[in-house]
Amino acid sequence: MSRAVPPLKIGPHEIWPPLVLAPMSGVTNRTMRALYKPFGLGLTVTEFVSSNALQYGNRRTMEMIDQHGLEKPVSTQLWGDDPAIMARAAQVVRECGADIVDINFGCPAPKVTKTSGGSACLKDVEKCEAIMKAVVEAVDCPVTMKMRLGWNESNLVYVDVAKRAQAVGVAAITLHARTARQFYKGSADWDHIARLKASIDIPVIGNGDLNDAQLAMQRMRDSGVDALMVGRATLGNPWLISQIRDLMEGREAQPLPEAAERLRYSIVHYRAMVDEWGERRAVPQMRKHIALYIKGIHGAAVLRERIMHMDTAQEVYDVIEEAIASLQRESVAA
Repeated sequence: MSRAVPPLKIGPHEIWPPLVLAPMSGVTNRTMRALYKPFGLGLTVTEFVSSNALQYGNRRTMEMIDQHGLEKPVSTQLWGDDPAIMARAAQVVRECGADIVDINFGCPAPKVTKTSGGSACLKDVEKCEAIMKAVVEAVDCPVTMKMRLGWNESNLVYVDVAKRAQAVGVAAITLHARTARQFYKGSADWDHIARLKASIDIPVIGNGDLNDAQLAMQRMRDSGVDALMVGRATLGNPWLISQIRDLMEGREAQPLPEAAERLRYSIVHYRAMVDEWGERRAVPQMRKHIALYIKGIHGAAVLRERIMHMDTAQEVYDVIEEAIASLQRESVAA
């Protein structure tokens, strides 16, 4: 095999392929990370966790940083606006098995920014620097950071924050090429990611609008980044990860699976969630995943509506099996 790109190096970790699963709230729990890892991820990241909440050892909060071991190396992402609390939280997650501690300066969600966390930290670059310095000094593992371009279009601080990060010992930076105020609207501007890569010496991971394998690789080449981070585009479509991995490994990307195969895998995902979290918690969480697995399938709207009102896993399995049988009959008839 002739690799098309080199591995990503973060501290002692050589990450291959240089493909990272983004932290997604309510999504990237240990079950999903373990399921998605074999598709070709080099690094997975936990849901982002409040540094304040970690002080109290709440069971749900501790579950968010829990690992299978199957998905290693694992980066645990923390958010908060107090350097001392962030440092203590970093020590907690390191003790709980984090291979890398990641700092969140990227989340634009109001529930995070209203307490000055996430992307709201970018309003004060000196505070960002203080947080990063405190976390780096608190742990014996690599510290990374994810950010947006800035709070808004008139406050693009990403190069300044990145240079400060490099100076205090942050090992790698992920840039989502939108401002906080954009949320997920408009397009990610990869020219900014290329600019960041040219501005610092530590690894840069590019993130934003990577929903096609060929486009992802083109953006990697054009920007010169050391790795790619994929997120929302993989939900209901983990095969996108495999396609990008194929291209990184220097071979042609395998085609995406047929609808019936996607539905079969949705049941695998569903069963794993039920086994780990119990039906009461898994059923509502899986509604959003199933809606994405069935997206684009003939009759998806009707199927989605039925599933949204089901309260037991078996009902959902039966409906999906029905849909698979229907697709197979259509295939034979064609």
